[in-house]
Parts: sequence; C-alpha cells; structure tokens
Amino acid sequence: MILALSIRDFVLIDRLDIEPGSGFTALTGETGAGKSIILDALALTLGAPADRALIRAGAEQASVAAEFAALPGHPVWDVLAEHGFEASPDETLTLKRVVRASGPARAFINDQPVSAALLAEAGETLVEIHGQHAASALMRPSSHRKLLDLFAGNEALLDACAEAHAARLAARETRERLEAETEEALRTREWLAGAVEELGALAPQAGEAGSLTETRTRLMQSERVTEAIAEAEEALADAEIETALSKASRAAERICRLPGFDGADHPLAHAARAAAEALERALIETGEAEAAIAALESLVEHDTSALESAEARLFALRAVARKHMVDPDLLPDVLETLQERLNLVEAGEDALIRARKAESAANAAWHAAAEKLTVARKAAAAQLEKAIVKELGPLKLGRAVIRVSVTPLGEDGGAHGADRVEFDAETNPGAGFGPLRKIASGGELARVSLALKCALAEAGSAGTLIFDEADQGVGGAVAAAIGERLIRLGRTRQVFAITHSPQVAAAARSQWLVEKGRGKSGGTRLRGLDESDRQEEIARMLSGAEITEEARAAAGRLLEDV
Repeated sequence: MILALSIRDFVLIDRLDIEPGSGFTALTGETGAGKSIILDALALTLGAPADRALIRAGAEQASVAAEFAALPGHPVWDVLAEHGFEASPDETLTLKRVVRASGPARAFINDQPVSAALLAEAGETLVEIHGQHAASALMRPSSHRKLLDLFAGNEALLDACAEAHAARLAARETRERLEAETEEALRTREWLAGAVEELGALAPQAGEAGSLTETRTRLMQSERVTEAIAEAEEALADAEIETALSKASRAAERICRLPGFDGADHPLAHAARAAAEALERALIETGEAEAAIAALESLVEHDTSALESAEARLFALRAVARKHMVDPDLLPDVLETLQERLNLVEAGEDALIRARKAESAANAAWHAAAEKLTVARKAAAAQLEKAIVKELGPLKLGRAVIRVSVTPLGEDGGAHGADRVEFDAETNPGAGFGPLRKIASGGELARVSLALKCALAEAGSAGTLIFDEADQGVGGAVAAAIGERLIRLGRTRQVFAITHSPQVAAAARSQWLVEKGRGKSGGTRLRGLDESDRQEEIARMLSGAEITEEARAAAGRLLEDV
C-alpha cells in the first residue's frame, strides 16, 4: 500500500504531501480542481511517459515520489531481484520520477537510478489504476491467464507444468545434441576409422616420446663416452699413480715409526701422521676411481639396432602427432577421443532411439500436466463468468456479457501450460465479442474493471487500487452499488476512488477534498475532511454550488446509512 505521496511542481500543484491510510478513500472536488492531476502524478512515478509539459509554469523540474510497504513474498521483490536491484522486504520502497526542463527525465527506486521500464514493471505489481484513460492489467490480454490462475488457485498445477516443461526442454536439447553429434560423426566416419586404425597400430603410450628422446640421445653419445673412458684409463695407467702413491705412503709410515714420532704429541709428529693418512686415503680413492671407470665402461651401450629402432619409433610418433596437430605425448588422449567419436557413430542410432523415447515421454508428461491445468482453467472460467454476472447487473451493465475464453496454444505452450486465456466482452446482445478495452465505452470501462476486480477477489498482487470516475453517467442505486463494492475491496486493499457521486463518497472510510488554491499562487491543494466537512462536501455534490438544508440533511442520511 501507499504510505506517502509527495508531489512537487507538477502541473498546477506547487507542493503536496499525502499520507493515505488503509481502506477505501474517496477523492472529491469540483470539476477542474485537479483530481486527475493527482492521479497523473501517481501514474508518472509508476512509469508513465514523462513530458516536460507536466512541469509547473516557472519551475525547473517536477518530481513525484511514492513510498510503498510491500510484505515479504510480494512479486515486486522478485521483479527487482531479476534486474539485479538489491532491496530488502524489511524496508519500504520509494519510487520517484523527476522531469527536468532541460535534460531527460530520471527514475529512482530508493534513491538508486533505474530505467523507466523497471519503474513501470515494479509499479505494476504495487498499484492498479482503473479508468477510462488507464489500461489496467485487467484490460490487457497478456495478464488474463495469470488472473484466472490466481482466481482458480492453480499454483500446484502450474508448478507441475513448469517442471514437466523444463524436463521436456532438457530431453529435446539432449536429442538435438545427439543428432548433431551423430550427423557430424557420420560425415567423418571413414576418416575416423582410418585415424583410429593408424593410432591403434602405433599404440602410443603416455610419456613415450620423451623417454624415446632420452634413449636416442644416450645411444647417439655412446662412442664419445667410450673414447673418454679409454682416455681416462690410459692416463691412469701411464702415470703409474698407484705405484707412486704406494711408495710415498711407505715413506711416510717410516717417519711415523722413528723414535720420538711414534705416538708423540708434537706438531712434527702430528704432521707426519696426517701425511701418512692422506697418502693412504689417496691410494684408496685411486683404486675406487679405477673401479668406477671400469663400471662405467661396462654400462656403455653400442647397440646400433637399438638406436635405429628408437629413432624410427620417435619419428613415427612425431609424424602422426603433426597430422593431429598435438604434442606426441598427447597421442593416447587423441586415440581415446577419436575412438569415442567412432563408437558414437556405431552406437549412435541406439543412443538416438533412447533420446527420442525420452523426449516423447517428457512431451507426454508435459501434455498431461498441461491438460490438467486446462481442465482446471475451464472449470474456473465458468465459475468466474458466473461471479462476473452477479457483479454486472447492479452496476447497470446487465446487458453486458463477459466471456472468459480458454483456447489451445498447441505445441506453442510452455511452462504456463497450453492455453490462451482472454476476457472478452459483449456490451449489447448480438453485437459480438471483442477485447474489453475496445468494446467497453469510456464511461463503462471503470465499472467493468470494478466488476471484474470484485469477481476476481484476491487475484492480483497490487495492494493499492485506484478507480477513476467509475460512477460516470450513473447515479442512485447504481452509484450505491459501486460504493458497496469499493467498501468490499477496501477490506483487504487500499482503495482510492475519484468520484462525483455523493453515494460513492459517502461509502468511503475517509474522504479527501481536492480544490483550487486561493490567492495569486492558485494551484491545487488537497485536504482531509472530518465528519462535518464531509457532510458539507457531500451536500455540495447533491445540490451544486448553492448548498441547501435539504441537501445537508440528505448528506447526513447518506453518511448514516454506510
């Protein structure tokens, strides 16, 4: 519901702040006072087209802001979330529109800039405006299916249909993907078979190319290794290093055995023992070096055939890798992928048969869910038509017939079923049915909306309903019937009615008077009326400019009868 409405420099309005309450509120006033201007201002903040002509003369810009309270779960939160707008149900929502004399108009939600389209989408869930110049959701065929489903309580059936439709789409996507893959595989079957055969015969192993490269390199260097080993052996033999070290070691040992050196704690004795030990180690290390060279020589491979075999294998792997434009070590993965594609060709028909059966089953499940929804809609349509008939008579629309048609969409259906739902109207017998907005005249449109809204009861998310002159051209019992219905809607919604009917005004829980301002500034102002002021205003509505005592008495009776 609307918590507050703030209007600045809009047409004839200089400054206007409103804090409406719940229930049914009537807006009255003389013709030309500006009742419709207030409605236009609200429509602007709900996303209506902006026009610089709306700016009050002499002002640089016009602005309108409306603050709303929306409970958690209200559709407006889903609308905002879908557009990436962050807002919490714990806070109120303020929709604002600014029209500037220079520059484009701007739209805001909670002071964050948004597009006019988002403002309109959010506003549509919060407020419904019904009148001869306002096409509410009731008048738009695109909303009729949703309204009928809400009236019927089809939420569970809708969820089942949406789930079946999602499964249907998934099955279709799987079948189409398999068809495309199989078709592509069939086109390249011969090439696939040849490539798999070639790779299968080659039987590449993971990391094989790298290992072969190392083996080939080692085998190619075997002659150089042998030459180096021979050179090392010859050098050791020619130098007679072991003989020399043995002689030197014996000489050092003799020094250590001389009197005064054996076990003596003297630097010279320590040096002699250190020299003997070093020579002994050198002798041992020389022997180990000769053994290591001999071991190295035994490990050198001089296998020419092994080298040729490694080179041939490596070249074969590289040649096939170039064909497939991959690293040779990736050939096992290539073979696996190509084998899978070839298997798809060979087993593709079976997979396609299974996919087509699955799609057929998913389609059947969706059709079954959609059929249940259709049955429920048709039953609800008959009930809704009866409910509408009860509302039309008292509103002087007894000759009109509202038809709720449920027609098949066939395979064009989707998550919401397979039906097109439209509310059609025939205002005169034999005139033929047509769209509500085109068939109903300007004076009848608001009353048709009122009848539909009462029949639909709680269908629709908008917590605020506005009726613009639903009483146009009627009076007496019809006006009283309009008032009764507005009271009924006001029990669960916030309802505003712009009215010239004293019967409708008297039915309201509260009444606001829209009047022209006094003095040079003029403009439009609005004020709430207490009981005595209400009686006076309703008396004016009954008698005109000159208020009589009879009119005051009649106004009092109207207020007492409510």
